[in-house]
Amino acid sequence: MKDSTDRLLAQAPAQGGRYPVVAPFTGDVAFELPLASVSDVDEAFADARAAQSSWAALSVRERCRIFLRFHDLVIAHRDEALDILQLETGKARRDALEEVVDVAITARHYGRNSEAVLRPTRRRGAVPGAVGVVELRHAKGVVGIIAPWNYPLTLAVSDAIPALIAGNTVVLKPDWQTSLIALWAVELLRRAGLPTDVMRIVTGDGPVVGPHVVDRSSFIMFTGSTRVGREVAERCGQRLIACSLELGGKNAMIIRADANVAKAAEIATRACFANSGQLCVSMERAFIHRDVYDAFVAAFVARTKAMALKNGIGWGADMGSLTSAGQK
Repeated sequence: MKDSTDRLLAQAPAQGGRYPVVAPFTGDVAFELPLASVSDVDEAFADARAAQSSWAALSVRERCRIFLRFHDLVIAHRDEALDILQLETGKARRDALEEVVDVAITARHYGRNSEAVLRPTRRRGAVPGAVGVVELRHAKGVVGIIAPWNYPLTLAVSDAIPALIAGNTVVLKPDWQTSLIALWAVELLRRAGLPTDVMRIVTGDGPVVGPHVVDRSSFIMFTGSTRVGREVAERCGQRLIACSLELGGKNAMIIRADANVAKAAEIATRACFANSGQLCVSMERAFIHRDVYDAFVAAFVARTKAMALKNGIGWGADMGSLTSAGQK
């Protein structure tokens, strides 16, 4: 594990100091993450912007081939990804596997279907036969992605894949708790044939690095809190650029009188405790019909008590640890 950590950290910029990343399972410092400075952010965007036109000039088919190769590499190296995800997040290995599978499926989906989606499309004009329209899709430029710590592989890479296949370049700012898995993914993308400057990573604290990423991007993809999302939207509005915001939410499960109580309890247990409850669609409340209330509560409590908790890397846990003490 140390060899792969050192290899990946060597790819990160180091002009802004270093940050001790704590392993959730042990509370010990797992490694020290190099942090990007403002000049590192400037360099990443300059390189990504310079690379964008030649990247977009490739055919969609050529770009898609890279992501089909990336799919194969993710599957082949999944165990290393699972180890890194557990090291950084503390999540159960089955929760980490969901991320790896998601990224592989996303790469294959866009790799196989983007050529048809992105090709020019003829549309009927206002006067059929006399006026015709051709719908063309153009890249935005440099897409900035600010990804969170709870699903650090999915929300960094699955968001980047369609942007890249569409001809954009990407600058990714992962959370500093979970930058190692982002570096792992970019390493595999480059092994699959992605040119170096087409996807760059800047590591660092969100309040320090994040605004610089927003101010230099052609389009922003942000996943995080509603409070920060408002700030991102305001900055994007001032620059008249578009953004995609996935923010916090409150989610309820509704259990009707005719529900299968055993199945509902099974679903509720997973909905509550997947990823230790650290996901934006986690179930936070339940509305239960009075006719099945007692039966549901009994089934739900029994399932919850039967869950296997494990504080370490490997299989066997239904739920891992929280990612940090701040999530208590």
